[in-house]
Amino acid sequence: MPESVLSELVVERGFLVVDGATGTQLMAAGLEPGDAPERLNLDRPEVVHGLHESYVNVGSDIVLTNTFGGSRYRLKLHKLDDRVVELNCEAARNARHVVDQLPRRVLVAGSIGPTGELIAPLGSLQAVDAAAAFAEQARGLSEGGVDLLWIETMSSIDEIEAAVEGVRSVSELPIAVTLSFDTAGRTMMGVTGAQAASRLLELEVAAFGANCGNNLADTEAALAEMLEVAGDTPVICKANAGIPHWHGTELVYSGSPDVMGAHANRVRSAGVSIIGGCCGNDPSHLAVMRGVLDGTLPVPEVDFTPAERAPTGARRRSRRSN
Repeated sequence: MPESVLSELVVERGFLVVDGATGTQLMAAGLEPGDAPERLNLDRPEVVHGLHESYVNVGSDIVLTNTFGGSRYRLKLHKLDDRVVELNCEAARNARHVVDQLPRRVLVAGSIGPTGELIAPLGSLQAVDAAAAFAEQARGLSEGGVDLLWIETMSSIDEIEAAVEGVRSVSELPIAVTLSFDTAGRTMMGVTGAQAASRLLELEVAAFGANCGNNLADTEAALAEMLEVAGDTPVICKANAGIPHWHGTELVYSGSPDVMGAHANRVRSAGVSIIGGCCGNDPSHLAVMRGVLDGTLPVPEVDFTPAERAPTGARRRSRRSN
C-alpha cells in the first residue's frame, strides 16, 4: 500500500495530535439541544471556524469536520437529508478556511459516523444502501477539500466494510477507521480490538484505532490488542475524557486535563502515534495532552483504576454526546 499523507506526517513529526470534542463545544457556542450540529456549517460558519481554531491554537495536527452525523440517515431526523453533499462540502470548506491560514501543515479529516441503523440480517438496512449513503457523504467531503476520510465510532465490521466500500467508490483519499470499545475491550457488537485490527489490515486503510468508549481502561485494553497486529500501520486513540456521569440533566466527564495528559503518555508509550480526545475533551484537555507529548509539561501524577466502569445509565446515552 502506498504511503498516505497521514503516515507521511507521522513519520515526519513522530506522532500527531488530533482535536477534541465537537458537540459540547458547539453547544457552548449556541447550538440548541436536539438540533443538528451539521446545520451550523451553513447557517453559522463562524461558529465552526471558532471550533477548529480552538484546537489548532493548542497544537492539533488534525481537525475533524463537523459532519459526524452527516449521512442521509442521520440528517433525515432533522429534515436535512436532501442536503447531504452540500452540508458535507461546506463543513470541509469551513475546516480548510482555518487550516489554510496556518504557518504549519494541519490535516483536515472528513468525519463519517455510523448511520444509526443496523445492517441486515440484524436490521433492515441493506449493505448496498449503507455503502451508497457513505459514498454520498464522502463525495461532499472530498469536494470540500478534505485530506483524508475519517470513519469513526463504529461498532460493526459489516458497517465498516460498507463505509470503506462506499468511500472508495467515490474517492482515492486515505481512510482512517476507529471503533468505540464499550465493555471489556469489545464494541457494542462484540468486536475485539484484535478482530478489528486484522480486518482493517485486510482492507488496507491508512490508520485505525479506537475512539469514544465508556472508559479509558477498556479503550486502552482494545488498543493493546490492535497494536499487537498493526505492524507499520499508525494506530489512533481518541478517547472520551474519563467516565461520563449525570449531574442533574447535564452529562459531565470525570477526566480532567491531567487525567487525559497521563492517558496520552500511556498510549504513546505503548506505540499509539495519533492521539486526541473525543467526548468531554475541550481545548484545555488537548493543551495538556500536547504539552505532555511534546515534553514541555511533566506527566501528571494521577490515579488510574483499570477496574473503573461507567455508572449504569450513562453508558449508552454517552455515545458521542460530545
